[in-house]
Amino acid sequence: MTAIPFSSPSARALGKADRASGTIPGNGRDPDLWLYRDRTLGMLRRYQRLSVEVGRLPSLLGREFFRTQVTSYHAGTFEDAVIFVHDVASGLAQLGGFEHKLIAKIALQDYTQSETARLLGCWRRTVGRRFPEALDRLTEIFLGSGLLIRLPDSDVARAQNCQGGRTG
Repeated sequence: MTAIPFSSPSARALGKADRASGTIPGNGRDPDLWLYRDRTLGMLRRYQRLSVEVGRLPSLLGREFFRTQVTSYHAGTFEDAVIFVHDVASGLAQLGGFEHKLIAKIALQDYTQSETARLLGCWRRTVGRRFPEALDRLTEIFLGSGLLIRLPDSDVARAQNCQGGRTG
């Protein structure tokens, strides 16, 4: 799979400082998960589009929705699309309730973080903190199930850091 470039409120919702720091304070998860956030958002967009095309509205948005005719899509076959939708839906089922709501509002329905905070009755800062954490949790699930492929290990790049100067 390739990353899907797009510009949406959900992509802008991550914030430049969060992308630049690459840290996930206080949760002890892999700090490199931020590298996959745009790709995870792209997979969610594809999931939304394909799930409607195969006749099933994403479970995060409501009840099932069947159409009489399936339109064309970029997946190889109808079976590939059904398998992809099923795999992503099972990954989403592993998220908690609040994480479900955040992913549904921001990634699938294109609400801004401020609108999402108002709709969910919580602070904007809570949404700003928890949405990247929800994406990282979903990324972990996708990496574990094989929907996403882990990037090559970058320990060598970290070891050859030129910021510290020469020693001994």
